[in-house]
Amino acid sequence: MLKKTRGVLEEFKGFAIKGNALELAIGVVVGGAFGKIISSLVADVITPTIALMTGSADFKHLSVTLREDAGGASDVVLTYGAFLQAIFDFFFIAVSIFLVFKIISSARKRLFVQEEQKPAPPYEKPAQERLLEEIRDLLKEKK
Repeated sequence: MLKKTRGVLEEFKGFAIKGNALELAIGVVVGGAFGKIISSLVADVITPTIALMTGSADFKHLSVTLREDAGGASDVVLTYGAFLQAIFDFFFIAVSIFLVFKIISSARKRLFVQEEQKPAPPYEKPAQERLLEEIRDLLKEKK
């Protein structure tokens, strides 16, 4: 039993220490933090700006009552506003992520500009080859 436990612990240690698992964990943590930033950008900057221009950006209150309260049963309400709000949030989150990555990508290109590759020097024939060509040309002239 003790050998099996040690074997499992060794396997887990090998898995947890591997670079891929560690990089994945870091990616999940950073991705979660980045998600909070984007959600805040949409909720605290973009949505109020649109609300200022259009008068309202909150669609959650939009609904249609399909059936009124009848004999103790609750109303049947279609809250399509919540669905529209989810679509609205998704659209602006997607656009925000696109723009942030576009900005990061262009900044990375400017910061990490690779040296312009120098053109390869023109091919120069070896001396033997040039000499043989000259001999060939002289033989052609004699004919």
